[in-house]
Amino acid sequence: MAESTLVQKAYTTVLKHFIKTGRAPHYTELAEALGLQTDEARELQRKAAEASVACWLVQDTDYIESWAPFSNVPTHYLVTVKGEQKWYGQ
Repeated sequence: MAESTLVQKAYTTVLKHFIKTGRAPHYTELAEALGLQTDEARELQRKAAEASVACWLVQDTDYIESWAPFSNVPTHYLVTVKGEQKWYGQ
């Protein structure tokens, strides 16, 4: 699979995980979802964040802090869908 296609797939997988669970996946979860080794998924996650607008990791870590339009840390922007609030907006 071409790298750009894999980067896009990682980006989409992170968004789907946010939608389903209300939080960002850990890169080990990304590895499992994409059938990759942990180190490959960690690097791919970094590439996806760098290639995107308003997506970033916690400084000096490999943990997702924000992935547009979601925030992985609580903010004042609560997102509610059909009466369920499990997301934070950027």
